[in-house]
Amino acid sequence: MKIWVDMTAPAHVLVFRPLIALMRERGDEVEVTARDYAQTVQLLEQHGIEAEIVGRHGGRSRLGKVGTMVTRLSALRRWAKGRHFDAALAHGSHHLTMTARALGIPSSTTFDYEFATVQHQLGCRAATYVVVPDAIPPDRLERYGVHPPKLRQYPGLKEEYYLSDFEPREGVLGELEIDRGRILVVVRTPPDVSLYHRKSNPLFPQVLTFLGREESVQAVVLPRTEEQRDYVRDLALPSVIVPDGAVDAQSLIAFSDLVVSAGGTMNREAAALGIPVYTTYGGRLGGVDEALIREGRLRPLTDPRALELVKRSGEGERVRRDPADMLALLIPV
Repeated sequence: MKIWVDMTAPAHVLVFRPLIALMRERGDEVEVTARDYAQTVQLLEQHGIEAEIVGRHGGRSRLGKVGTMVTRLSALRRWAKGRHFDAALAHGSHHLTMTARALGIPSSTTFDYEFATVQHQLGCRAATYVVVPDAIPPDRLERYGVHPPKLRQYPGLKEEYYLSDFEPREGVLGELEIDRGRILVVVRTPPDVSLYHRKSNPLFPQVLTFLGREESVQAVVLPRTEEQRDYVRDLALPSVIVPDGAVDAQSLIAFSDLVVSAGGTMNREAAALGIPVYTTYGGRLGGVDEALIREGRLRPLTDPRALELVKRSGEGERVRRDPADMLALLIPV
């Protein structure tokens, strides 16, 4: 088969890394497009995945997002037309499913947060199949026109599939000059393209200030954008490290004592690796996070003083699942 994969955010690289390897091992021809956003291009390079860079993020304004979407859809159509793809795969990229539908290419999209309404109204309706965790109640997807047989569900977390072959690399600690004697906390900024400020989510700056002044703590903050990187650095907090670019975040999480994240992927990576994790997400929780909270694998945080800052002993209890099972659901045949 000839398969097209489109990636529009850093997490997509992680999800598709083992799937691309599996497809190529079985003889499929795989071509990749990507959007220049956050650390997506850097992660593609780190994982040795060649991609055609098509378009960039539209920024924080709706007008900018609409404009870049229209431009990217046109560019993707020109790129994909005449390449005779048998299937197209995405992780939430409505750009791919809309383009694939226009060109008559069967497509699958996967995601694990059901309340990205605009994205899913576009992407799910255009897709041939929609693949999601079974923790998401099917009735929440009906508004996007998703019903069986379009709907396909898998057990567990997507992170348990793409981290199945993962073994942490201790060298990341030396690269960031981590003091192993201190409590290592990995912090992820919100999924927020605009300049981070206290008005948008007061809890996250409170967490940064609290951790950044704790002498027993070393907090590594992983920003999504240069604006966020500049914001955190300008706080000049003594216990905070802000890397210059993309890092081996999975290894960093595996060696950490605690993760505090306002996003989704890093929360679930920590849960998959058995690392204590708190969420500061300010929006509506999806079915996956609701399930993790019920299971005690994710803790909601409302006050930074509630963080249990202790050194962790031993390895976390991991859950590993076969990525071939995920691929079988995604290939729309």
